[in-house]
Amino acid sequence: MPQLLTPEQARSALDKAGKSIAEFARDHSLDEPTVYQILAGRKKGRRGEAHRAAVLLGIKAGTEPAALEINGLAKSRK
Repeated sequence: MPQLLTPEQARSALDKAGKSIAEFARDHSLDEPTVYQILAGRKKGRRGEAHRAAVLLGIKAGTEPAALEINGLAKSRK
């Protein structure tokens, strides 16, 4: 199982890849404010779209693989 990221690490991975949060949200058909709220820690990603966003960002484990890992944006945390 891949290592989960903190919201700060997920944001950093997006920055390093030169990908904006808005672009990430559009690429994955996510609500942009929800992605911002997940990365800021205001939403925990327990249900619905917030959960899907957290999984795609690599912050939570889920049935869908993390998009950051698929695209090689996130490095494993040791």
